[in-house]
Amino acid sequence: MATFLYRLGRLAFRRRGRAVLLWAAALVALAVGGLSAPGTSDGDLSMPGIESQHAYDLVQQRFPGAAADGATAQVVFVAPGGEKVTAAGHRAAVEHAVAALGGGPQVAGVADPFTSGAVSEDGSTAYATVDYTVAAGDLTDASRGALETAADQARTEGLTVETGGSALDTDEGPGGVSELIGIAVAAVVLLVTFGSLTAAGMPLLTAIVGAAVSLFGILLLGHPLNLTSDTLTLGMMLGLAVGIDYALFVISRYREERGRGHSPQEAAGRAVGTAGSAVVFAGLTVVIALAGLSVVGIPVLTKMGLAAAGAVGVAVLVALTLVPALLAFRPDAVLGRRARKARAPRVRENLGSRWARFVLRRPVAVLVFGVLGLGALAVPVASLHLGSPGDEALSTSTTQRRAYDDLARGFGPGFNGPLTIVVDAKGAPDPRAAVHTIGERIGHERGIVSVSPPTFDKAGETAVFSATPATSPTDTRTKELVRTVRGERPAIESGTSATFQVTGTTALNIDIAGKVQGALVPYLATVVGLAVVLLLVVFRSVLVPLKAALGFVLSVLAALGLVVLVFQQGHGAGLLGVQQTGPVMSLMPIFMVGIVFGLAMDYEVFLLSRVREAYAHGEDARHAVVSGFRHSARVVVAAALIMIAVFSGFVEEQGSMIKMVGFGLAAAVLLDAFVVRMALVPAVLALLGDRAWWLPRWLDRLLPHVDIEGGSLTRRSGAEEGRDPGPRADAPERAGV
Repeated sequence: MATFLYRLGRLAFRRRGRAVLLWAAALVALAVGGLSAPGTSDGDLSMPGIESQHAYDLVQQRFPGAAADGATAQVVFVAPGGEKVTAAGHRAAVEHAVAALGGGPQVAGVADPFTSGAVSEDGSTAYATVDYTVAAGDLTDASRGALETAADQARTEGLTVETGGSALDTDEGPGGVSELIGIAVAAVVLLVTFGSLTAAGMPLLTAIVGAAVSLFGILLLGHPLNLTSDTLTLGMMLGLAVGIDYALFVISRYREERGRGHSPQEAAGRAVGTAGSAVVFAGLTVVIALAGLSVVGIPVLTKMGLAAAGAVGVAVLVALTLVPALLAFRPDAVLGRRARKARAPRVRENLGSRWARFVLRRPVAVLVFGVLGLGALAVPVASLHLGSPGDEALSTSTTQRRAYDDLARGFGPGFNGPLTIVVDAKGAPDPRAAVHTIGERIGHERGIVSVSPPTFDKAGETAVFSATPATSPTDTRTKELVRTVRGERPAIESGTSATFQVTGTTALNIDIAGKVQGALVPYLATVVGLAVVLLLVVFRSVLVPLKAALGFVLSVLAALGLVVLVFQQGHGAGLLGVQQTGPVMSLMPIFMVGIVFGLAMDYEVFLLSRVREAYAHGEDARHAVVSGFRHSARVVVAAALIMIAVFSGFVEEQGSMIKMVGFGLAAAVLLDAFVVRMALVPAVLALLGDRAWWLPRWLDRLLPHVDIEGGSLTRRSGAEEGRDPGPRADAPERAGV
């Protein structure tokens, strides 16, 4: 591996013009294709294997041409100060607005609240439902403008008018501000780390190129693969973060090799051969974790994982080819002033080595303190409540949130999340009577406040009606209600010869949460198992991969605990712009497991590859830890700070999922890099000593040798200079004890 990458680095250095042109050509081609493509969509939210999806599929089959994917809007009218919308003046204003809404472009129909029964019992609130002929992503500005104009007309008559529904959903993707915040902080960190504008700017430039390639690639594939805007944002988030980090490690190693007196071309080859090897395996762990999301069986999650994995793969290729090519144009510019004047290698103490010595002197105290601290942060996970926050999680400054609140006040908290009951009475002697019986029995269930009249298909054998709960969509009592209705299915169906299924947004969210919880353990076992095998090959140790996996579990549970504290329990929520606490996003735990595991293994590979390299070249176990931290701790800290900055920038996004993901990933990187990798890892290595690198002889013979430490490059250099500075003779012996 090291030799191949060494040659690749030298080739990119020599053929720098061609390498840059190839990347430029790829970027331009993807930009042209991506910008001319339809772009991302609202996404395919199908969830195979759950009841809600089965019911939805039945509706699609029995009610053809129902425009189930069309956008909808709810225009909510509230009368002022105890008045009623049914009063003559207010009613005329509402009817005028309904007429204007019906004449808008792309409108399939509008339900008048006075004829459809959409007026609250106290008469204070009414709503009109607008159905569109196209999906929300295909609505034109004229359609949305007509919706707002009609609302404004009603406001002039003294009514409070707010608008909700999918028609207001926008598919904007990354907003730009988040990325700029992350890049600005990364620039400061890189400048402090390298002390050179060129060295600080190069990782930013290459990361932006890689992220742009990924972004345009996702845009190009967005429509045919039905990718969502969240997929685009996630690809940008990870592409920027790992792109900067991977380039940072290669450039840092290049500077180190130049300091040892190597020529620019040789230093570039060695940097790619050694640090590049770590980049390849670190990137591979991230790709495994993201691609492994496909085992969950949720198509939208699979697509997001694969797209993000592609962005990480692009970042790896950029670090291995574009970075050495750019180094060739200005080989000395990335060096600090001192390094330009003095090429002789100097081994001196730095903060990383001093920190390692501190931990080595107190390994038990550091280990106990770190584990207890992470364990305390993980305690809130025990009260984790999964769901899918809707408009109630938006800021009160948005019309969607105000519409949600008005409907809840006028029609009850459960109105915003009705259960959709789909009755299949195809085999019943009297389908209409069967549907009536099932609707009546469900209406008598405790927790159901109303049941709507059923709508039948053309054959009169399938019906759909709504059952409104007494509690809000995110209330745990609503979740129990769905379970109760489904659990009493045999009693409700008895004697009707018909069957029913429960679907709708609320039931769908409950089903998704259950599916994610059921898939979490198999997914975790799959991803961790594959990564442990990969680390076993890389480090040729049994205990190091196990330690890495256990450290990851601690950090991800602690980070998830912080997510629960903020987004579910509300501690510090206002500081992050979280307007309403509620359940944690259903996909959040499995998302964090996938992404954080890959990123955690990044730091494990970067840190321990230098420790392993020092150990393989003759240092004892304790001194190898100090040497490894001397060379890598500063760069790993810089890389972690950059990732935290990039992820934290996405907390400013309006989308609740991206906001939560950004916070969760930033917290996870903070805990994993600074507590687990920088504190617990050296403490465990100190306690294990040589046993940390133990590998049974039979397993040593079976595993392939990937040479991540660059031993072949050292032997090559020694042979060229007539000496042999390679690994100590007993290193393989001791590793295979």
